[in-house]
Amino acid sequence: MTDRFKSGFVSLIGRPNSGKSTLLNALVGQKVAIVADKPQTTRTAIQGVVTLPEAQIVFIDTPGIHRADTHLNKRLMDTVRNSVEERDLLLFVADAARGFGEEDRRALDVARRTETPVVLVLNKVDLLKDKGALLPLIEAYKAAYDFAGYVPVSATKRTGLDELQRLILERLPEGPAYFPEDYVTDQPERFLAAELVREKVLLATRQEVPHSVAVMVDKWEETPRITRIYATIRVERDGQKAIVIGAGGAMLKKIGTLARQEMEKLFGVKIYLDLHVRVEPGWREKRSFLNMLDWRTMAEDDH
Repeated sequence: MTDRFKSGFVSLIGRPNSGKSTLLNALVGQKVAIVADKPQTTRTAIQGVVTLPEAQIVFIDTPGIHRADTHLNKRLMDTVRNSVEERDLLLFVADAARGFGEEDRRALDVARRTETPVVLVLNKVDLLKDKGALLPLIEAYKAAYDFAGYVPVSATKRTGLDELQRLILERLPEGPAYFPEDYVTDQPERFLAAELVREKVLLATRQEVPHSVAVMVDKWEETPRITRIYATIRVERDGQKAIVIGAGGAMLKKIGTLARQEMEKLFGVKIYLDLHVRVEPGWREKRSFLNMLDWRTMAEDDH
């Protein structure tokens, strides 16, 4: 083991619902990406940084690899393709409990288009009823692609993560620390707040709303005692608005309470959260609206 410092960029790729965001949070040691059992929960490349005495790993979470059928989904796939360029290592995260199928084979096409080494991460092994199925599964993946290594993990149970980190460190080149020791993510609090609200909508409604939900922070006011956040939940249809608001506003209140509690825990300050719901028909096909959802826009100062 060299005593020279290592550093590098590692992208997490794979099909939707393979647990990439949960794995990123587990590797970083805190929540930097929202989590829900819905396809395309992750809509942008999210950075999580791990700084060790001997190395710094910059992880990049990406949207799930899928067929792009809307302008939003095309953007998501562009994000995936951009996230495999000029990386030191790729982690192909797969759901071990789901087996190996044609969609997994298609998802590997993204890896085939790059010369970057790829490690297979078989996630959710805790859900495997028959642990004997793991070896044939690994063999099926190995037959489909020449991986640089493979490791079974459970992101939720935090098993196999030490072995995964060891494999990553072996592959990283010598290099400087790109970020300060206490740096964890590139996302501003404003974007994280919007994402936490969206996560609570996904978890609370569990109906046809997920793909049609966007959240934007309209106003952010910080005082020594409290941070006031005003945000709007956008949906595409009146029926979805009714679901998000709920009878007598009960669902919206639940979403707001859950989001506020997690924000207070994450940001370490008292939060006042004001939520509204608005219908924005066909927003997934509107380029100008999708540009407004970019976290760089959210990070701009209020005018």
